[in-house]
Amino acid sequence: MKQYDFLVVGAGIFGITAAVELQKRGYQVGVLNPDSIPHPMAASTDISKVIRMEYGADLEYMAMADAAIDGWHGWNDFFQDKLYHETGFLMLCKQNASNDPESFEGASSSNLIRRGHQPERLSKKDLELRFPAFASGPYTDAIFNSRAGFAESGRVVQRLAAYAVQLGVEIWQYQSVLLFEKNKGRVVAVQTREGQRFAAGEILLCAGAYTPNLLPELKPILRATGHPVFHLRPSRPELFQFPQFSVFTSDISHTGWYGFPLHPTENVVKIANHGIGIELDPERDERVVTAGDIANLRAFLEEHIPTLANDPVVFTRRCLYSDTRDGHFWIDRHPELKNLVVAAGGSGHGFKMAPVLGAMIADVATGGKHKWSDRYRWRQFDANTRQLEEARFKAE
Repeated sequence: MKQYDFLVVGAGIFGITAAVELQKRGYQVGVLNPDSIPHPMAASTDISKVIRMEYGADLEYMAMADAAIDGWHGWNDFFQDKLYHETGFLMLCKQNASNDPESFEGASSSNLIRRGHQPERLSKKDLELRFPAFASGPYTDAIFNSRAGFAESGRVVQRLAAYAVQLGVEIWQYQSVLLFEKNKGRVVAVQTREGQRFAAGEILLCAGAYTPNLLPELKPILRATGHPVFHLRPSRPELFQFPQFSVFTSDISHTGWYGFPLHPTENVVKIANHGIGIELDPERDERVVTAGDIANLRAFLEEHIPTLANDPVVFTRRCLYSDTRDGHFWIDRHPELKNLVVAAGGSGHGFKMAPVLGAMIADVATGGKHKWSDRYRWRQFDANTRQLEEARFKAE
């Protein structure tokens, strides 16, 4: 039976950043992952994730994302690879953000300025000239922040996994956790469906949407929701290349729609919806994008990005979020199993924080405290608890 100081269950962005950080601190770390890395069904998979500071009125998340962007530049330098592309972030608004300072766009803009950044305000004419793929008609306002962009998410996880192995982390792919062996308030071993048994001083559960399936007491806290993602092959790719196109949101808290410029290697434009999604069981339910989802996409494109509206959809997936009821991460020690730490609940906005997540999780896992960890501790919800991430579309 293998024995580690820390056994990390799950090699998504929470697990692999924590494994790297713990190994760098001198611990012997093992990682179990139920498939290849990145897992083809994991939230960390796909070609891109948005990296942005904009979090409406939430200054702490903005500060975290600001620090994370420094980290993204650092990873580009360290790995000598452009994993993060700083294309900027364009918030398209149907209403004038100045007239609604409490909106996601209005509060984000104000707080960027408060933190010393200089977002640009774009008129309809500015939008037409600078980002010609968009129809300017639906929008009365637009705000552009150059300190933002996207990360090549699948490649990021692969790079971090390779780096973890280089540091001495032992990664066990194709090992699916079957159960936790418990004795006297501790997890004494982990059994896998493949017949292996692993032991560790500390267990770190980073299983994303699978977390409540492995830890049923979290089912009232965490749920898996699926969200449609589309890759389109543009007939006029020049309109979607940076700087003519950037990462964008389209009145997102009211529509959920966001997207990316032409991917540098895949040559597709990714469009997705950051909304309520549909609740799924990650092990039992199919993750299909429906004809209704595609119809909604086409309707959005016809009104807002008409040059893309008739172009072929070449790939779809239903991205699975690990949603907490309040939309905040869940990073803390289990209140009864004293050597089990849970790091989950990305809630559709965790990947951008990758360069700061590892240190935060490692601090909590080693019995310490991180400057941003308090709000992610084990907590109670009541019937009035609502999802708080302001960019997330919530049906009325």
